[in-house]
Parts: sequence; structure tokens; C-alpha cells
Amino acid sequence: MRRSSAVIAPLLASAAVALLASCNSSEPQRCVDENNRVVDPSFCKNLPGNGQPVAGGLGNNGGYYNNGIFIPHFYRYYYGGIGGGLGSVLSGGSYAPLSGHSYSVSGTTRNGFGSSFGGGEGGEGGGGE
Repeated sequence: MRRSSAVIAPLLASAAVALLASCNSSEPQRCVDENNRVVDPSFCKNLPGNGQPVAGGLGNNGGYYNNGIFIPHFYRYYYGGIGGGLGSVLSGGSYAPLSGHSYSVSGTTRNGFGSSFGGGEGGEGGGGE
């Protein structure tokens, strides 16, 4: 009896650790402006599929006026990284999703239901550039 319980306990512990590690394993995918400041996700809703930034417009307060000239903000997704919620500046992530990683928009995990972004080529990398 002792021998079998000595084997089963570590196996159960390993299984529990593996299950816990797989939960919430997705990284955040957040909408940021040209300064890597987190903005409302609605600014990124019309992004082209190539990862290029999109300019804000008059209709969505996506810019500001300087001497009568409209200067748009540029929005794109930022994958992973560290930082907080709306208004915070992110670092340590990239503008392109990393292959083998799972991402969720605005902290909502989309694995299982809906979709998650789990790949892509390294294309344009380097966060905070």
C-alpha cells in the first residue's frame, strides 16, 4: 500500500499543476495609441488584418487640433506585455502576435467559445519601440 500511494500522490500533484497552468494562459491583446497608451477597444475595431495601425478620425475623438490642423492618433493592437488598464502605458510586448501564444481582448479569454489568436509570424516585433 505504501508504495502505490507514494507513486499516486506525485502524479496527482503533477496533474493539478498542469491543469492550473493551462487555465488563463492567454496573454492580453489591448488597443493602444501611438504612445502605447491603452485606449478603448472600439478604436481598434476597424483595423486591417495586416497589423498596420489605423488613424483616428473626427467622428470618434481619435485625434486633436493643433493650430487648426487635425492631428490623428494612430491605433493598433499590442500583444502581451505589462501594464494596466485604460490610460496606462504598456511595455514588454509586441505589435505582432507571437506564434504559439494565445491572446484575449480586454482581458476576456476567448478560448473555447469564440476564438483566440494563437499565432502568426513574428513580423514586426519589439515592444515599446
